[in-house]
Amino acid sequence: MADKIRESYRQSRNIYDDVLTRDKWWSRLYMNIFWGGCNDNEIARKVLGYIPDDFKGDLLDVPVGTGIFTYGKYGRMKDARIVCVDYSQDMLDRAEERFRENGLHQVKTMQGDVGALPFRDRQFDIVLSMNGFHAFPDKEKAYSEVHRVLKPGGLFIACYYVKGQSRISDWLVNAVLSRKGWFTPPFETAERLRSRIEKQYSVEEFHLDGSIVYFKATKH
Repeated sequence: MADKIRESYRQSRNIYDDVLTRDKWWSRLYMNIFWGGCNDNEIARKVLGYIPDDFKGDLLDVPVGTGIFTYGKYGRMKDARIVCVDYSQDMLDRAEERFRENGLHQVKTMQGDVGALPFRDRQFDIVLSMNGFHAFPDKEKAYSEVHRVLKPGGLFIACYYVKGQSRISDWLVNAVLSRKGWFTPPFETAERLRSRIEKQYSVEEFHLDGSIVYFKATKH
């Protein structure tokens, strides 16, 4: 499974940014037809808006992907200490290049597995996970690790796919994306996900856009 995920993201590295940012006509069509019309750019803007530009603490971004959505935000967060982790070295190489080109010296990148994060307990003030949990192969470990490395009172901020909102989206995920290794089952409904999060966090924001959920929650 790990090799399949790594290879799938290696193969998609040249189109990844275009798909997420709706930069091409075919990517806009893909988002409109298969994802219930959700707009990744708008979701990213709202998710990153949960983090103040003058944030001065420790932030973990996992998975960072190519950094396409975050490099602009991180450029304004001059006093933050940011660690970006991704399992795919191909994604990470593009993120490192993007951060370097934009002079983001406060951002550290590293290859790693969300299911076994190399950080101490209660290290981070914020854990950000954009478009990650639907791809993580062991979601239970991922949730456990995020909770472990987050300080009490810290923020868990995320967005990702949930099932049950669109038959077309669910078909695409099961018939294509999961088979290719870009997504990994099992997947949760929005209701079940919220119930999970509320066991360990106070949910401050929780929204749906098409088949994508995005939220901000504070660790108990």
